[in-house]
Amino acid sequence: MSDGMNGMPNMMSIEGGIPLAGTVRAQGAKNAALPVMAACLLLKGQTLTLDNVPDLQDVRTMVELLEALGVTVEKEPQGRMRFSVPEEVSPEAPEAQVRKMRASSLVLGPLLARGGQAALPLPGGCSIGSRPIDLHLKGLVQMGAKIEIRSGVVYAQADQLRGRRIYLDFPSVGATENLMMAAALAHGETIIENIAREPEIDNLAAVLGSMGVPIEIEGTGCVRIKGVSEVHSGNERVIPDRIEACTYLLAGVMTGGQVTVTDVVPAHFGSMLAKLEEAGARFSVRRDAVTVFPAERLQSLSLKTMPFPGFPTDLQPQMVATLSLASGVSMVEESVFQARFLYAEELNRMGANIRIKGNTAVISGVRQLHGDDVKATDLRAGAALILAGLTASGQTRVGEMIHVWRGYEAIDEKLRSLGARVELITEETK
Repeated sequence: MSDGMNGMPNMMSIEGGIPLAGTVRAQGAKNAALPVMAACLLLKGQTLTLDNVPDLQDVRTMVELLEALGVTVEKEPQGRMRFSVPEEVSPEAPEAQVRKMRASSLVLGPLLARGGQAALPLPGGCSIGSRPIDLHLKGLVQMGAKIEIRSGVVYAQADQLRGRRIYLDFPSVGATENLMMAAALAHGETIIENIAREPEIDNLAAVLGSMGVPIEIEGTGCVRIKGVSEVHSGNERVIPDRIEACTYLLAGVMTGGQVTVTDVVPAHFGSMLAKLEEAGARFSVRRDAVTVFPAERLQSLSLKTMPFPGFPTDLQPQMVATLSLASGVSMVEESVFQARFLYAEELNRMGANIRIKGNTAVISGVRQLHGDDVKATDLRAGAALILAGLTASGQTRVGEMIHVWRGYEAIDEKLRSLGARVELITEETK
């Protein structure tokens, strides 16, 4: 395999052992951009303008999907995108794009709500365990949709969705987003209980509000949406990416450097800051920036991934990499995705001491990691291996960077701006 998606090199070479220093700006959040991009499908003959959209492979895939459905997408400088939606769009999501990314399922709700029908091949994405869309479908059925699954394709039909009280069995982010968008054009009021409480949900609510949808999120995990007959052009800003921001902060912690990440909302990653404080890390928090400082060796921790405001599953691999160098034995329990520890074997190749017991990683801290050739098994695993490479002795080569480009914008450039010695190469030249 040579280059990754869109010609991006599929391997990163890292010379480790350099304390990072400097300032980087957080990108727009991948997990916020994708649903708000999908929300444009609620429009007819109108436009949605979004600022701070990150330049990521998943964003490009969503653009391809929207364009295949009939949307015109204009990219402007500094992360601005304009989505012009015609009166009629295709109700059938093309398999080529949907198979690349699980977030493609987010077009189901708005397509069904605006046109009365939708066809969605079951989506793909990272290999981190089963992530069915049954909660999405169950909620749409409650709103009056008829759904069949034939040959791996979801066929949904509804002459008019109806507002209902829906209780989610699990606070699924994707299901919350899909049902919020469907409810925007449903007849009457929809109340969704036990919703996901991630910041990305608030970002989608703000976008729907800018398009004229009366929407109110209650702190008790409930959202109320009064459906409208049509939405109008809107504009909103994509929130900062808390996972990317934390990845660079952990890079500073692991290398014993001083790193500042700006344009962030610290409250969005309070759980990680609390765990860093517990482990003995030194940092300062300002209104829209966080700085980590050189500190003694971290102490061991116990943590469990949870839906927001708990510790995010998307930060679990990066935190395990960090704790691989802490003193003592740390325990990290994964409660969201079943197969999220596939990367542990790769970290162990670099000298980490990680044992997996069921859904828990038992991490016996070591003093030093050493460079090796490793492969990313998914997006966040790739980030964890890059972090390990930055602190390891010698050279590390992280393969399958194709995963990393899905969620990190210009990660090589940002790391170099902090003093890291990283290079993108094709696998043929190793």
